[in-house]
Amino acid sequence: MKLLFAFITAFVFFFQSNMEALRNSYAKANLSNANTEAFINLADDQSGNDAVTNGYKAAADIMRAKIAKKDRKAMVKTGATALEGIIKSNPNNIELRLIRLSVQENIPKIVGYRGSIKDDKAFLINNYSKQNGALKSYVKKFAMQSKSFTEAEKATLK
Repeated sequence: MKLLFAFITAFVFFFQSNMEALRNSYAKANLSNANTEAFINLADDQSGNDAVTNGYKAAADIMRAKIAKKDRKAMVKTGATALEGIIKSNPNNIELRLIRLSVQENIPKIVGYRGSIKDDKAFLINNYSKQNGALKSYVKKFAMQSKSFTEAEKATLK
């Protein structure tokens, strides 16, 4: 029994460490092409198959277009389709909504992938208080630098 508990604890700790690294890399990905590449590589190396990990992988697919020379439209379409499918299967996952909101905020308007900004922002605000401390911190950090949130909305995230 102790061995099983130790294994489960180690697995959870390892997964959380990978998730924190993925979150931190994603938060810095738009700062430079080098950071974008680092995030893409980290996302590609993730072995997890849960919805959030797959959401970050879909975001990485979209971000490939930022540094690619060819087939940029196809990369965005592939990643956006995957992200929409993941969110459709997990509509109440706040982290997936944050990923989509950040992608849509940062993608050029000409691409046209911006239809969920208002819904995702409202979802983040309405569900913020129900999250654990780590997710609250992550959402708040995102919102404070976000172009979509007003000062009043930012103040509601305590």
